[in-house]
Amino acid sequence: MHYELLALDPRQQVVALTLQAANEALAADEARKRGLTVISLEAKGLRFALSRRKRFPTMLFSIELLSLLQAGLNLVEALQTLSEKDASGERREVLCGMLAAIHRGEPFSGALAGFSRHFSPLYVATIKAAERTGNVAEALGRYIAYQEEIERVRKKIVSASIYPAVLLAVGALVIGFLMLYVVPRFAKVYEDMSGTLPFFSRLLLTFGNFVGGHFAALALCALALASLAAWAFSRTGFRAWINTRLWRIPAIGNHMKVYQLARLYRTAGMLLKAGIPAVRALDMVHDLLAPHLRPGLVEAKKRIERGQPMSTALSAAGLATPVAVRMMSVGERSGDMGQMLTQIARFHDDEVARVIDWFTRAFEPLLMTVLGTVVGLIVVLMYMPIFELAGSIQ
Repeated sequence: MHYELLALDPRQQVVALTLQAANEALAADEARKRGLTVISLEAKGLRFALSRRKRFPTMLFSIELLSLLQAGLNLVEALQTLSEKDASGERREVLCGMLAAIHRGEPFSGALAGFSRHFSPLYVATIKAAERTGNVAEALGRYIAYQEEIERVRKKIVSASIYPAVLLAVGALVIGFLMLYVVPRFAKVYEDMSGTLPFFSRLLLTFGNFVGGHFAALALCALALASLAAWAFSRTGFRAWINTRLWRIPAIGNHMKVYQLARLYRTAGMLLKAGIPAVRALDMVHDLLAPHLRPGLVEAKKRIERGQPMSTALSAAGLATPVAVRMMSVGERSGDMGQMLTQIARFHDDEVARVIDWFTRAFEPLLMTVLGTVVGLIVVLMYMPIFELAGSIQ
């Protein structure tokens, strides 16, 4: 059987190789005979599945590393402690790889950059800026606060979407049950009355019979449409097309822009507090913005390079709300633009959260009304012939 190994050679460099052995123990022995220190060992056929299940937890790593640094450990001791805590898996591979890079004389930011699949350029730049002042712990704290703020906004959006989604799913199940099970059985009862049935009742029963008689074909069509929709949404071009259409709706586009600007201010604020120059900070947040806002960011960078204040540059490029312009002006006078941008982002995040809360409160009753109307209409149309028959008997 083939095994894939990640190991340290005598020069403390990380090497990857494939060995053939009867079991893991023999593969590890063969690696040690070659003078290698095994970091991880996995059967070749399982590596892809394991890599998909176990991703490096960047946020958890940052929190644990910060705790160890604040406890008085130096960086190497903290990384060694974390690597010893994990006996195997990708997390240990990354930690041992970073330790090997540091032992070769690379800075911590360079070690992180070697694992770009797990650490974003934003993360690496924050650490690199902190290395100049020697306060990596403070940079980690800022990054953790930054991610927690993003997670707070994300949770608000998700929590606001859960109840309408559940309500819609339950309504769809009820309507499906009525159309697939109840309506066809009523149709059999009314077979001899087909000529005297009200028009809309006949229409409903015909539709119910059609759905019940072609359930397999309709289910396959629905599955194909769902697969097509999932494939389409996985394509960047299609998502961009949808976003473009949503941005053109004033009631939605304005709030989407505020949300995008909040991301811009929050990220730029964290980078400025880390000591990164304004132009470089704006350059790093370029990919976080929606595509049609990026030309404005390029214009703002050019204006700042020409000596304009950030508030003026962002306002002229259409990337600042009136509130943001006033608050940035205060930040420019106080010399603490990074903290001010963070406060602006929090202000706009709260604004977006209020809009989402208002929309949810308005949408839920509307959705319940629509679903109740549809279900009630189906029930009334099913029972209408019985009501008419009872009336004729009287």
